[in-house]
Amino acid sequence: MKLIKRKYLDDLILMSGTPDIKVITGIRRSGKSKLMESFINYNIENRPDNNIIHINFALEEFENLREHRKLNEYVEQRYEKDKTNLLLIDEVQRCKGFEEAITSLHATEKYDIYITGSNAFLLSSDLATLFTGRTMSLEIFPFSLAEFKEYYNLLPDETHSILNRYIEEGGMAGSYLYSQIEQKHIYVKNVYETLITRDIKEKYRIKNDNLLNQVTDFLMDNIGCEVSPTKIANTLKSHGQKVNDKTISSYISYLCRAFVFYRVRRFDIAGKKYLSSNDKYYLCDHSFKSSILGTKNFNRGRLLENIVAVELLRRGYEIYTGVLYNCEIDFVALKRNEKIYIQVSDDISSEETLERELKSLKKIKDSYPKILLASTYQRQYDIEGILVFDIEKWLQSQP
Repeated sequence: MKLIKRKYLDDLILMSGTPDIKVITGIRRSGKSKLMESFINYNIENRPDNNIIHINFALEEFENLREHRKLNEYVEQRYEKDKTNLLLIDEVQRCKGFEEAITSLHATEKYDIYITGSNAFLLSSDLATLFTGRTMSLEIFPFSLAEFKEYYNLLPDETHSILNRYIEEGGMAGSYLYSQIEQKHIYVKNVYETLITRDIKEKYRIKNDNLLNQVTDFLMDNIGCEVSPTKIANTLKSHGQKVNDKTISSYISYLCRAFVFYRVRRFDIAGKKYLSSNDKYYLCDHSFKSSILGTKNFNRGRLLENIVAVELLRRGYEIYTGVLYNCEIDFVALKRNEKIYIQVSDDISSEETLERELKSLKKIKDSYPKILLASTYQRQYDIEGILVFDIEKWLQSQP
């Protein structure tokens, strides 16, 4: 598969040498192992004196190390004094008792440690317990629009066909190896089913497969809408399903912890407080929706909102849905001292639609940037202090 340089490599390089255990997380097939491979190549080319110990438990040659004592012994035998020793382990959860080996090796202070693994076994809360806070996480997302463009080497004169193609194909790069859209969707569907079956169901010993599938289908079908466990439970009950909201809440939690969905809370801008009412959920990559549910209820506006939500997370923002009196702002994006209010729309060519999208932003009286993203096919412009960006150009811009 073709490799492109992703920003995560620079992030990993900046982390190198720190005493923490570096944990690369993210949805299945988002590129964790490829990032590890790129990091190894970087060290070979730029730091040739480093001693690299790389173990990939997805490969049969390392099957005999799938017990923590054997793993510990193998690593210690390859330690080289007076060198920087990098220890990189892929699919670490396949080693029984891996946490004991990693804890022991980390305690020696001889290794710069990097690990990847199944999301169900490398959840941040689990790691905090296993390694008592001695970790630094790097979350990998599926390909952005900019990465999609770079991968396919799309030319500038194709500018306004790229977003449509990205909407159709999504950011799961493994699907790019297939030429037909039907084949791409089959690949994405298989990744999703493996994620649900192998990761979530195994981790949490879920026996009611049908209920979990119904919950995921509901969340996918209601991207960007206010959702609550009670609402989902009531909907399923109306179709004859016996279920309670506590079970639904647990299933949603599992899906979010495995990076399938991202929960976005509501924030009262005027009162400066979080609201306990219904949250919104966005899918890790929009291609899962079309691959699992098809395109029958295709809503371009909702998909664009999902793409923007994931892009903001990819750029390091915390995101919330803004509530101001009886108006709603799609995203309040926060990063350190930075705050941005963002409204997302597909088409603002009519005056009525444009005014509706601007209405909420105009009510905000503070001086933080206010942005409207839409398919304008124009350069950036300003309406009463609100910046209007063509959504495709914004998605391709540098964060």
